[in-house]
Amino acid sequence: MYNTDLPTRAELPSTGQLLRSTLIAAVIAVALLITVVLPAEYAIDPTGAGRLLGLTEMGEIKTQLAEEAELDQANDQASAQQTAQATAPQEAASDSQPSTATATAVPTSDVETEQVAASLPEGQEMVQTEANVALADAPAAEETPSQATEETAAWGDEVTFTLTPGEGTEYKLTMEEGAVATFAWASDGGPLNFDTHGDGNGNSISYEKGRGVPEDEGELEAAFTGNHGWFFRNRNDNDVTVVLRVGGDYGELKGML
Repeated sequence: MYNTDLPTRAELPSTGQLLRSTLIAAVIAVALLITVVLPAEYAIDPTGAGRLLGLTEMGEIKTQLAEEAELDQANDQASAQQTAQATAPQEAASDSQPSTATATAVPTSDVETEQVAASLPEGQEMVQTEANVALADAPAAEETPSQATEETAAWGDEVTFTLTPGEGTEYKLTMEEGAVATFAWASDGGPLNFDTHGDGNGNSISYEKGRGVPEDEGELEAAFTGNHGWFFRNRNDNDVTVVLRVGGDYGELKGML
């Protein structure tokens, strides 16, 4: 009835062999967890292998998306609560008598002063404040020369890029530990979500995060030697153009995505 012979007791694996196979499988599972799963899913890379394989960046994007989704959900709940707690419209303000103001031109000479005074109704005096006199006598402001050339020279690098709806990108500076870089970025077309962070040699840090921010500027001090910079994401329904300027103590500006 059976075409296959049952194995004998001697052919079955021993308890030691089973334990050894289980231990080997557990070690492999832990290694895959540390080098593949944690970097790709949670941007946790204690060995640095995930960064070499390109998995840590994938985890950073997933983490950023999860945080943005939580913020969106929290904002939606807050908006719903405000709508539910909205009170009835305020009572209409009582009618008040409109005030009538008569504009009188400021005379610029004694002759004009006499003419304006003569044209006023009897009993009404012309009032000319010191501020109006000073404004009339003040010379026209002179235009200052443009400082665009000097401002451009103050930055080491400048990059302009456009993000489509839902698109994200990342720019980072190569920096030594303790180095300080200055930065300024501004968006045209709508605000952005951003995450200022750093990584390198198995280290990672998040300096600042923002949601719906149109621009930002300041200093970035490297907590360790590695790559430090910004992840931007466009959550608008239209394209957004971003101008990023950097200066100070850094190696190079690199586009990571």
